Amino acid sequence: MRNRQEATRELYAHRDPELAQQWVDELSADMRDPSYPPEVQQLGRTLRTWRTQIAAWHQAQVTNGPTESMNNLIKRIKRVAFGMTNFTNWRTRVLLYAGRPNWTRLATVTPA
Repeated sequence: MRNRQEATRELYAHRDPELAQQWVDELSADMRDPSYPPEVQQLGRTLRTWRTQIAAWHQAQVTNGPTESMNNLIKRIKRVAFGMTNFTNWRTRVLLYAGRPNWTRLATVTPA
């Protein structure tokens, strides 16, 4: 199991998109082997499905991870607030949780 984990991580060490595409194809074919556990086979199918997008990362080397992280944070805050209805209070809470609030704007906010 350890070798498959390392091989999957090593995929992102490549900088050449064609080599990365070849790596994904070989890795996904290897992981779909029926002798592997179902979870590993599923990962192989997932790699095959997303092979184009994985290769695209190797061309641009850009990810939407920070955006997804912020969306996750906002959803967690909303869930903890039990459906906060006052947008100003909710926005203030999101800015505070994000860790980098614009204090000049927050100074003008008065909680309702």
